[in-house]
Amino acid sequence: MNGFFVIDKPAGITSHDVVSRVRRILDTRKVGHTGTLDPFATGVLPIAVNDGTKVIPFLDEGVKQYEAVMRLGVTTDTLDTTGTVLAEVDPGQVSREHLVNVLMHFTGSVSQTPPMFSAIKQNGQPLYKLARQGVEVERKARQIEITSLELTLFDQPYAAFDVKCSRGTYVRSLADDIGSSLGCGAALQELRRTASGPFTIEAAVTLEQLENAVGDDSLEKLCLSPHAALGHLADVVLTASECDKIRHGRSPTWPDLQAAGTSAVSIGSLVRLSRNGELIAVANCELSSEGTVHLILKRVFN
Repeated sequence: MNGFFVIDKPAGITSHDVVSRVRRILDTRKVGHTGTLDPFATGVLPIAVNDGTKVIPFLDEGVKQYEAVMRLGVTTDTLDTTGTVLAEVDPGQVSREHLVNVLMHFTGSVSQTPPMFSAIKQNGQPLYKLARQGVEVERKARQIEITSLELTLFDQPYAAFDVKCSRGTYVRSLADDIGSSLGCGAALQELRRTASGPFTIEAAVTLEQLENAVGDDSLEKLCLSPHAALGHLADVVLTASECDKIRHGRSPTWPDLQAAGTSAVSIGSLVRLSRNGELIAVANCELSSEGTVHLILKRVFN
């Protein structure tokens, strides 16, 4: 079994805990996740299995989507309600109209400082380990992109919102920044990821469902193939002879591929090389100094 399973992560366990469970369920060691979710968060956690782990560097997970609930009037050290309360005020002066106006200022390109309770490393040390020791260090602000930010529920002191954002966005920091702009503070109460690139909540299964699928032989239906996971890349269909060349370490020639009916691809872009819907390799399409097109193999799959 090679590819990806989209796990609906439950609250209360780490992303690594999910990897460990999947290893036991599928009885394989080659398992990894493509992006960490906080222990209290739920939702989409793509899990790569066997050859799927080799595909991770080529995935396009630049866009994430979340459903979130924040509690107004509370500030914590972790920026969510699992942390120690640092300040608490009455947020009663915040109206729905005021909140909507503030949210509008957090769309587009936004500067965000990563939280101390994060896996970002500084001098080789994860920030969350320093935070647990009571140490706070200066962090550089980063530019993130908030494509959309929509208020879905307002019931004091709680506000729910949907956000579509770039990779590297911390929704906990977003809630904290919104609370600061409102003047009352805010902490994230709930977080559910509904999409990460091509992986969506509609395709997600629980760990229990995955385990049951092993028992009733429906596992293959839940697995997204490496070829499908790289659907954002142009697909170059190989002949049987070109597949043999690649498996012997030789890059296919562009004239041969054109003769086989391959359409043009963008110079400088990555492409899938496939045969009968199976991913054979990922290559970069480059232009030589002589003006000819070359496919440079980046990764060959078994």
